[in-house]
Amino acid sequence: MAKRQVSGTRTIATTPEEIFALLTDPSKHPVLDGSGTVLAAQSNGPDKLELGSKFGMDMKMGAPYKILNTVVEYEENRLVAWRHFNGHRWRWQLEPTDGGTKVTETFDWSTARVPFLIGISFFPKKNKEGIEKTLDRLEQMYPAAAA
Repeated sequence: MAKRQVSGTRTIATTPEEIFALLTDPSKHPVLDGSGTVLAAQSNGPDKLELGSKFGMDMKMGAPYKILNTVVEYEENRLVAWRHFNGHRWRWQLEPTDGGTKVTETFDWSTARVPFLIGISFFPKKNKEGIEKTLDRLEQMYPAAAA
């Protein structure tokens, strides 16, 4: 069986706590998103995500749409992942390092209702590109100190 996920990893010059605060605040997701699809957090959601939180986002991929997500993995300052109705997950893993945090963002469709269809679509390639651009944005938000 093919690996049903794409990821990107980058070491960011800040603490896991700082990045986790950004990831668990849905209103900050449009600032972080490198794919250009995340427009805004819906106002009826939580201010801070935790396990089981449901939060809606206004999105646009061609046409505008709304999506409801549920947090399905959560470890304070180390891991957060959410999924929507189709079951695939967006996962963020944070690992402290000397001088920063190793950040891994993953699009995981192994948990999707019909993973085969996602696997043959443009989504894995497009999402991998979006992940790299998101990590670029995160790196720009926390630039490494000059030596």
